[in-house]
Amino acid sequence: MAYDQARIADAIRAFEAGEIVVVTDDDDRENEGDLIVSAVHCTAEKMAFIIRHTSGIVCAPMTAEHAKRLNLAPMVAENDAPHATAFTVSVDYRHDTTTGISAEERTSTVRALANPNSGAVDFVRPGHIFPLVAREGGVLMRSGHTEAAIDLCKLANLPAVGVISELMNDDGSVMRGPQVAAFAQKHQLRQVSVAELIAYRQRQESHITRLGSASIQTLAGPATAFTYKTPWDPMHHLAVVYGDIRDGRNVPVRMQIESVLDDAFGASDLLARCL
Repeated sequence: MAYDQARIADAIRAFEAGEIVVVTDDDDRENEGDLIVSAVHCTAEKMAFIIRHTSGIVCAPMTAEHAKRLNLAPMVAENDAPHATAFTVSVDYRHDTTTGISAEERTSTVRALANPNSGAVDFVRPGHIFPLVAREGGVLMRSGHTEAAIDLCKLANLPAVGVISELMNDDGSVMRGPQVAAFAQKHQLRQVSVAELIAYRQRQESHITRLGSASIQTLAGPATAFTYKTPWDPMHHLAVVYGDIRDGRNVPVRMQIESVLDDAFGASDLLARCL
């Protein structure tokens, strides 16, 4: 997709400096905006702002490895939520906490979650902060606010624990589209979309590894087969190349749908004959 790289870079710099950033997702997903700040840069003032303008359900995205280290078990054994958001059991910071609901105490909790010296014993369960486990690979593997928060932390070279909550209107309805843009402009907050983060990462990073190649004979003549993989997908992907395509010009490409009957047995009409 087309995107303004300078604007995305500006949002990353603002996030790195501790500012709250507004992140929107796709129209065909939740179509809403979240306030996101890094946990290490969260303050009681920022937490109060987040609580005031959102649903008040404050979540803390983190990596699966981090959640495991803190012994944060899934909230439910079987997650059948529409977008499979990976909630863990909620927590409060154990030390110097009364109810855990105040902006100051919720800030203590999220900052403790981001502290590498914190351990599982430093938190009580349940609590008022809801950790979320991000999918490995970030927005490239799941286009959610959870992954967007972790990607922003990593792009800003900050500990990978964020603070997020969904923007709400005063009447309790969810902010969408122009309402989110107007809010960001009013409060002078940078705004980016998950789709823009995906495009930014795709252009800035390379996660495809070529495993090998081999010459093969096909019905169409000699070709070269190349195998590839990504860090987060166990499946290997195969590219069959005919001729010399190194100039990259006018190269027709066909995506072949996997078929066991066709690929393994070369029997395209076998199923039809069996019916």
